[in-house]
Amino acid sequence: MKRNIFFMLVIFGLILIVSSCAGASVDKPDKKTQNSTSNESGADKILEQTGLEQFAGLEGTIDIAGGTAHITVMEKAAERIMKANSKIKITITGGGSGVGVQKVGEELVQIGNTGRSLSDEEIEKYGLKSFPFCVDGVTACVHPDNSVSELTSKQLQDIFAGIITNWKDVGGNDASINLYGRDEASGTRSTFWKKALNKGDVAEKVNIVASNGAMRTSVSNDPNAIGYVGIGHLDSTIKSIILDGVEPSQEKAKTGEYPVTRFLFMNTKGEPDGLVKAFIDYIQSDYCHDIIESCGYIPL
Repeated sequence: MKRNIFFMLVIFGLILIVSSCAGASVDKPDKKTQNSTSNESGADKILEQTGLEQFAGLEGTIDIAGGTAHITVMEKAAERIMKANSKIKITITGGGSGVGVQKVGEELVQIGNTGRSLSDEEIEKYGLKSFPFCVDGVTACVHPDNSVSELTSKQLQDIFAGIITNWKDVGGNDASINLYGRDEASGTRSTFWKKALNKGDVAEKVNIVASNGAMRTSVSNDPNAIGYVGIGHLDSTIKSIILDGVEPSQEKAKTGEYPVTRFLFMNTKGEPDGLVKAFIDYIQSDYCHDIIESCGYIPL
């Protein structure tokens, strides 16, 4: 009898233990925490693989203005950075190199782009620092239907000086030459004037356009036009001019075989830091070479 009672007590005790375990709560990771940890880990991995790790933990806004040749590179890099870190906002506008200098110098933007090196006066006035990131050639361009494909430097200089005014005088059709150019704030103009026109006279009848993109549009719509663009802006809607027997290309620009070249610069007021420094470092890094090359330029 006592033995039966003992076994009953043991069984009852086991039942109590099992019930207690079943009712006990087991701590599990919160789904939001689990997902957040997973997302953060995945984001960190992406940052590391693409060279964007320097933007982890940063936030804020970068405003960029100036040279229009830079815009496609800046936009693609900004898109990549903002996708990796939604707390960063980057805005890009053009205006030309002169606008870039003025705006960054007056602290209206954090980065001012130029398609030329800064003058001593600009550096002294604003205390600017320059950061080159690629090589770009500048080429004369005409409508694709124009039969003229090659000019000498002297012919090109005489055309823009208004001495040669008809295409027939350089082997083309009997038609007046329509000149297109940029304003004096343009880095593209500065390079073309110094290296292609040898700082020669420019006719007053030049039609002034606001950007490389606007130049491309204007020349593509005028069969008798001649203008100039950064080689990175060439496409099927316009035709580059072979100069002194050398066909313009970024590869020949980099080697110096094609002489009408320039660097593209980012400029800051004083030494950059924080988010601005991270952006400049990224543009100058190997991780941005694919963007620069896709835009038709040669990375440094």
